[in-house]
Amino acid sequence: MTKIRPLTGDGSPPVEGAYPQAVEVTAPSRWLYLSGQIPVAPDGSLAADFTGQCDQVWDNIETQLAAAGMTLDNLVKVTTFLSDRRYALENREVRIRRLAGRQPALTVIVTGIFDEAWLVEIEAVAAA
Repeated sequence: MTKIRPLTGDGSPPVEGAYPQAVEVTAPSRWLYLSGQIPVAPDGSLAADFTGQCDQVWDNIETQLAAAGMTLDNLVKVTTFLSDRRYALENREVRIRRLAGRQPALTVIVTGIFDEAWLVEIEAVAAA
């Protein structure tokens, strides 16, 4: 049985945003690598605001996890790409709400994103 355990070693620097410094995965039988999930809905629409786009990305992540018989509980690593650092706080709030206590390893990168209308993109790794 796969076990996913968040870890933060003694002597680690403090973090903001409810995430561990590492995640240990024991005995996985399957790995799922999610391509960057974009803020586009199945009907092709795009929310105008950051929170709407971020929620859509998380909906898309859950769709891909479900296709593999997984849930957010299976997430091991999440990498978030923000188009501007001004979205950092909203991103944290949406992530904490959507993950509801789950703690995958986390990286947030501020960078240009493929489509200028996209404010956020998230890729992830899951294990089962």
